Amino acid sequence: MIAVKHRLSLLTAAAAFGLSLMAFNADAALPAGAQAPTFQLQGALAGKPLTFSLQQALQKGPVVLYFFPAAFTKGCTLEAHDFAEATDDFKKLGATVIGVTAGNVDQVGKFSQLECRDKFTVAADPGAKVAAEYQTQMQMGGKTLSDRTSFVIAPDGKILLSYTDRNPEAHIQKTMDAVKQYAQSHS
Repeated sequence: MIAVKHRLSLLTAAAAFGLSLMAFNADAALPAGAQAPTFQLQGALAGKPLTFSLQQALQKGPVVLYFFPAAFTKGCTLEAHDFAEATDDFKKLGATVIGVTAGNVDQVGKFSQLECRDKFTVAADPGAKVAAEYQTQMQMGGKTLSDRTSFVIAPDGKILLSYTDRNPEAHIQKTMDAVKQYAQSHS
């Protein structure tokens, strides 16, 4: 009888934990087909400050916009390295890569230089305002951060890919596939 009660307690605790994870990010990111909100953010490329304008970047071709929780964290660093390695391939397809974070926004300059390997722009999203427009904000430790979500946006502002996954590994491949598909359909 005690073992049964203990198992029920564990199941109840597991169910409650599962529900709390679902509430972690209740809003789904803007879906493919939606119009991407335009924005301008302060950021850095190779450690040098700049202003990034989505509208201006879209005039050159598709944009790979990826949100990440915070600079210099394990998953975000791995993702930055992977995007840095793929940036030249994105450029060959006419795409611009931009990383955006609402976490430790004071670190984007150093992060762009060290972890993004001077390859692409990283922008600060104080207060997760742009993340909110893209419906990719989350609560962690009492702070509103940007969730790990990648978008591919066509030059007309239409979202071609919307992908959220806390694991950074598939983001590069999914965005590359979407950019390749766009490039093939517009060549």
